[in-house]
Amino acid sequence: MKALQTVYVNEFTNGILDPNEKMQYVVKDGGHIIANTAPGCWGPMITPALKGGHEVTKPVYVEGAEVGDAIAIYIESIGVTSMVTASGNDEPIEGYFNGDPFVAAKCPKCDEVNPETVVKGVGEEAIRCKKCDTPIMPFTLTHAYTMAFDSKRKLGITLPKKQAKEVAKKARYFMATPENAIQNPIVHLAPSDMPGTLARLRPFLGQLGTTPARAFPDSHNAGDFGQALINAPHDYAMTEAQLEDRTDGHMDINRVREGAILICPVKVEGGGVYLGDMHAMQGDGEIAGHTTDVAGIVKLRVDVLKDVTIQGPLLLPVAEDLPYLAKPFTKEELEIAKQLVDSSNVTQVEDMLPISFIGTGANLNIATDNGLERAATFFDVTVPEIKNRATINGSIEIGRHPGVVTVTFLAPVRYLEAKKLGQIVKTHYLL
Repeated sequence: MKALQTVYVNEFTNGILDPNEKMQYVVKDGGHIIANTAPGCWGPMITPALKGGHEVTKPVYVEGAEVGDAIAIYIESIGVTSMVTASGNDEPIEGYFNGDPFVAAKCPKCDEVNPETVVKGVGEEAIRCKKCDTPIMPFTLTHAYTMAFDSKRKLGITLPKKQAKEVAKKARYFMATPENAIQNPIVHLAPSDMPGTLARLRPFLGQLGTTPARAFPDSHNAGDFGQALINAPHDYAMTEAQLEDRTDGHMDINRVREGAILICPVKVEGGGVYLGDMHAMQGDGEIAGHTTDVAGIVKLRVDVLKDVTIQGPLLLPVAEDLPYLAKPFTKEELEIAKQLVDSSNVTQVEDMLPISFIGTGANLNIATDNGLERAATFFDVTVPEIKNRATINGSIEIGRHPGVVTVTFLAPVRYLEAKKLGQIVKTHYLL
């Protein structure tokens, strides 16, 4: 297929990221991807026909991207199109899935796995097996809400029960569910456990990355969620060693937002850039397990970085999202530094710029170790050096609980230049 300067993506996977599936979208190196993304988490979670827990865009082949390269993804714009959404804390229901409720939901009556569904009415019994008409949700909401947004998508407020039920009657309309998405909109359930709660919008992408080297359920393309795949009783089981084929595209890091750059590993020819799971807002950690999933319009630019071999994603956040200690030094600070150099007999001061390494694992301690090791391996230095740099010139921040972190620090520019990242980081932070 001919590579295009701009690719418009409006089709979605069935929840599986499969490197053996031919990519039907092809974009030029330096080109743009524009996508109408579908809500993640709760909608797919109550749609058993989806096999991954999310409904992400079909991957895009980036011309010139080869295994061992990286792809820089510039997030040029993110716009929320949903008018209302719903979310909350979940609890799996035994008997409604085969080993994993995100991947292998089943009907408790006819035992069909990943069955099609129909929607009848409002509430948790509204989602029913198309074959035998049995309520089929593999999750229950333990505490949840429905939230409406203002027309400019600046604020959201949670709704009382009556208004939530009215929204449920026109669920796809209010959530602006893309035409090709098959998910059941979560507002069908009309939860209303904390009405009148106000929140600020700050949209970002919970899913953004490249296709893994083996077939992964999309929400499990990460070191924490991926643990559920180890020796699982369904078709996507794998060993702990095979989990290393992941690309950590499911991060739920709230700094993956408009203006940031995400640098992703290429583990299959063409990279296979995909996106989805847009959130209207989220504090660090996504501690409730879920947040306000929304539909939206996203514009990305992609650049192939030849021979930049990375184990997992690198993030260049917008400057205001950087930890205080990892912000580039100001002109005033550098003037003070000159005086400090003279009085301390230091021969030179390292030029340094920020970078964030994504680490994932079964828990936050393992994820932190993973991020530190990825940074040390990339720069050909020791883990203790990275620990020192992240301590005095950076921070470890939670992306998602239980096991996604960012290891952010000021890296010497000579380190960045040696690994062919000097120009992209300089341009991002010094313009």
